[in-house]
Amino acid sequence: MLSKQRFPSPHPNIELSIVTYEVNGLKVKGLLAEPKDDRIYDGFLYLRGGIKNVGQVRPGRIIQFASEGFIVFAPFYRGNQGGEGNEDFAGEDREDAFSAYMLLRSHPRIKGVHIFGFSRGGVMSLLTAIQFPDAKSLVTWGGVSDMFLTYVERHDLRKMMKRVIGGTPTKFPERYEYRTPLFYLENIQAPTLIIHGEKDENVSIEHAYRLEKRLKTLDKKVESWYFENFTHYFPPAINRRVVKDLTAWMKSQSD
Repeated sequence: MLSKQRFPSPHPNIELSIVTYEVNGLKVKGLLAEPKDDRIYDGFLYLRGGIKNVGQVRPGRIIQFASEGFIVFAPFYRGNQGGEGNEDFAGEDREDAFSAYMLLRSHPRIKGVHIFGFSRGGVMSLLTAIQFPDAKSLVTWGGVSDMFLTYVERHDLRKMMKRVIGGTPTKFPERYEYRTPLFYLENIQAPTLIIHGEKDENVSIEHAYRLEKRLKTLDKKVESWYFENFTHYFPPAINRRVVKDLTAWMKSQSD
């Protein structure tokens, strides 16, 4: 951690800070939420979706998870909110998540770290859990698991993906394979929870099915919660309930 600057918090018992940390020589920023006491907590690595200004980290969302009894850190990813470098959609910017995991692991009030990814953050969370087999648990919500499938399904993202990744899956399959954790799940040890809306048009339910099938084939510990009536975004009341349920599930993995 290079610096820590207080950020206005809407919650009286949770302190927010903008953290600058180093990733392979780059200064990257993220949002840290810490309960205002001296207790020991589990860490919660929140890996956002989107790219650039789409899917930015929202303080309210981070507070929501912290208020369930976690110290939460959410990297903005390189090139965002004043950070150096440029995102490359689960390429080298995966190191932003890896370094964020290590930052949480070294926190004096944290006893273990859980990983959470939403949307594009699903890929980032899986890659991080593969990199760090000591992770307590992993939750991917509406998460991408297959970059080849994303290119096929999301016509609106193809231009961005070709620019950021450097070509199409046909011309450069190795670049898409590098960004697809399904090929590397042998190394994952964390119990995994998959949450997905069956009507999701941003990240199809097929991503969840492929991930679940591959984890089960490898005899990994996996659980899935599929919601037949919901899209990529759940109604607020349901969202709050699922947050409570998934954080309770995380804590049960630490016992």
